[in-house]
Amino acid sequence: MTLSGRDAYRDELTTLAAEDASLVCLEADLGGKNHPFQTAHPDRFFNVGIAEGAMVDMAAGLAAGGYKPFVSTFAPFAALRAAESLKLTLGYLNAGVTVVAPYAGVSGAWFGTTHHCLEDLAVLRSVPGVTIAAPFGEAEMRAVVRSAARSGRPHYIRTGRNATYESLPLAGTELPLVNWEFLADSDDVCLVSVGEEGTRLSLAARAATGVSHAHLVYLDHEHLTEAAAELARRHSRFVVVEEHRSQGGVAEALALLLPRCEVTAVGAGQGWPSTGGDHHEVMAALGLDLPAVVSAVARMRTGAPEPVPAGGFAR
Repeated sequence: MTLSGRDAYRDELTTLAAEDASLVCLEADLGGKNHPFQTAHPDRFFNVGIAEGAMVDMAAGLAAGGYKPFVSTFAPFAALRAAESLKLTLGYLNAGVTVVAPYAGVSGAWFGTTHHCLEDLAVLRSVPGVTIAAPFGEAEMRAVVRSAARSGRPHYIRTGRNATYESLPLAGTELPLVNWEFLADSDDVCLVSVGEEGTRLSLAARAATGVSHAHLVYLDHEHLTEAAAELARRHSRFVVVEEHRSQGGVAEALALLLPRCEVTAVGAGQGWPSTGGDHHEVMAALGLDLPAVVSAVARMRTGAPEPVPAGGFAR
């Protein structure tokens, strides 16, 4: 059975901890009573309750003591509520702490704006030294967790709620810098997918349009700089699909890294969800669905101008 991103993280970390006694797991009251790490390693599991900043501070101390802390809470509470602690722990102290943030984007859906997070990449990408990943599917999540556990570097890992996805094929156990799921004519447009829903939509849009598709897992400045060079060797026009606001997102970063290329974004826009719905319904209300991606490809192919949203600013 394919696991969701957050369940794959828990399972992989539990397995790794059987061989590495320095791995510890902290959660902010979202682990439930059947958390596999707690069951297997109860002396290294800490549920700190809804004290996200304190949890990150605790992790900093554990890292200073030689442990490898993995902490997890909802993305809005990790990236926004605990932002100061993240800046100091992951950035200033460069502590080897890994933050795993489920409920990214609007995967919380019915939970409403308090549980949505369309700003986390903008926050974390502005903190120097943090490795940022948004894996797609179980295999990618497991690979990212293994890499974080080995590296000892600060990490922020973004995932959704309960949705499951079949990972793209991997040549080995390591993730490529750019996974070229499909490569078409270099003169045509290339889709660049980010995160779970961005990749799901890009796969569907690629099948509908026949354009190339490049999938990115690592989204920090260091990795994106290398990925941009590889992208530019093959294409010059890109449509980046991400469940994030365009401000501070990956499309904006790639546009700066690819000054001689055309880069446009299909993202969550500038609105705030005002009605309920499931994950995909909330995304569609924000302008992030398959028709939007297909239309962006068509506009770039023909050179048509981007539509100006209600706020008056083109992305």
